[in-house]
This record gives sequence, C-alpha cells and structure tokens, in this order.
Amino acid sequence: MTVTASPIDLRRVTKRYGAQRAVDDVSLYLEPGECVILAGHNGAGKSTLIKLILGLIRPESGTVRVLGDLAASPAAVRGRRQIGYLPETVALHPSLTGSETLAFYARLKGLSTQGNAALLARVGIAEAAGRRVGGYSKGMRQRLALAQALLGKPRILLLDEPTTGLDPASRLLFYDIVRELRDTGAAILLSTHALAELEGHADRVIVMQKGRKTADGSLSDLRRDAGLPARIRLTLDEEPIRIPEGWRRIGARRLELSCPESEKLHRLRDAQALPHVCDIELEHPGLDEMYAHFLRREDA
Repeated sequence: MTVTASPIDLRRVTKRYGAQRAVDDVSLYLEPGECVILAGHNGAGKSTLIKLILGLIRPESGTVRVLGDLAASPAAVRGRRQIGYLPETVALHPSLTGSETLAFYARLKGLSTQGNAALLARVGIAEAAGRRVGGYSKGMRQRLALAQALLGKPRILLLDEPTTGLDPASRLLFYDIVRELRDTGAAILLSTHALAELEGHADRVIVMQKGRKTADGSLSDLRRDAGLPARIRLTLDEEPIRIPEGWRRIGARRLELSCPESEKLHRLRDAQALPHVCDIELEHPGLDEMYAHFLRREDA
C-alpha cells in the first residue's frame, strides 16, 4: 500500500529571531481536502509559520515538509507552482490592468494564461479586467490577489487574512471558492482574526500564542476541551407561572439554561417535556469564545 505524505507536515519546529522564539516547538499537519484555521494575536507566530512553509526562512530545529519535500530544498522550490499564497498586504502594480497582472503572475509560475479570463470571472472582476489596478477599490484588489493565488489549481492554499476589504457578498463568494477547492482535494491553511464568520467552513482550528500551539482540533473537539457551556433557549406560547429549576427568564415568554456539552442531550429532552414550549434554540460556544478561553487558559 502506498502512503501519501501530508501536503504540509511540520515536526517540532522552532524559529528564533535573536532571543525571541517566534515559533516554539510546533508540530502540525494538513491533509488533502482539509481547511484549517490558524488563529492567534499579532506576534503569535502565524506569519512566521507561513514563511516557513513557503521556504522563505529556515527553522533552527525541526523539519518542515511541503508535498513530501523539505520546504527550502530544490525539489520544494520546483513544486511551488502547486502552492497558492495570498499575503495579508497585497502589493499590486497600479499601472497594470487586471488581465496584465494575472498574466504576470502566471508567467512567474510558468503557467499558461489561457484560463485567466475564466479565473477573473470566477472571483467576480471580469468586467474590470481591462482597467488599471490603480483605479480598483480595496475589495477589487483583494479579489485580484485571490485570483493570482488560484492560478494553476494549487494543491496547497495559504491565505493570510483573505477577507480583508471584502463586502458581505464577496465574502460569500470567497467561501464558495474555498469550499470548491477543498472538495477537489486542496489543503487550505487560513490565517485570520475574523473567526466568527468561519464557523461551518473549517475542518480544524489551530490556536497559536507566543509562538506555541495551544489548541488543535475540530470545533467539537475544542468545545469538549474548553468545557464552555451550551445555551438552550425556550419560547413559550404563554407566560410561565413557575420557572423550572435551573432555567432563568430572559423575556416575558422566554427561558434560558446553560449546561455542559455532556448534559446537552439530556437537557434538551427535559426541555421538550416542559409545558407550553413552542420553540427550542440551541447555541454552542462560538469560535471567538473558544479562542478567548484558550488564550486565558494559557495565561493562567
């Protein structure tokens, strides 16, 4: 049986800048068809990790493998056309048109420009393809930068704050594209502060703090690890005469109860048996809440 290497595989990686450990003994991996969020404050080590994966810098210790090769090796350099990268700060030449910009990046990767028009249409700026980038809005420049990251149908996508400057409709388009790429087997690492909007789009979340990995798992894994309560809200068809034990009133005909994840199903069954219930809502801890919890836990 042939074992396929993970597209991204870091093992016990440390990177120092002087006395500061920007990345401190971090191990992580991405599998094909997986979208992983990289979360952390500025200075947490997210950008350093992306530079290590790109082979722009080398670690003091540990190994960084990309598509099976050491990230800074000649073989990995040759394979960079299979990596799409969208940096946080996009620098595009203002005097070039959108079409010329995309053609420039295609030639850098040694790719044909034949599919560029379709790619510009895919990110929603086909009508502006002949206009100079200097006249683009911030959102249009971000879409063009995303288009260059998608050149060549990459097997790995590294996206640093990709929705910066995008309006809500453009963000929906972006996540549609991410889902399509994930479904075709691309491994996607998405570094962002906008955690709340990513619920439902990520397979795993990695939390970084001060260069170290403090959490790594699916949303359900992190919820169990965090131990944050779920909230159950009831709407009644008439005002209750007596408030059931454990519940609190949050309106004339609304009740709320907080409970551990382990008690959720039991509490939901109890809620269904209560009189005059006409609606039940279940709210899990969000990504923002879990992220804040893991940072507090590490500081404690």
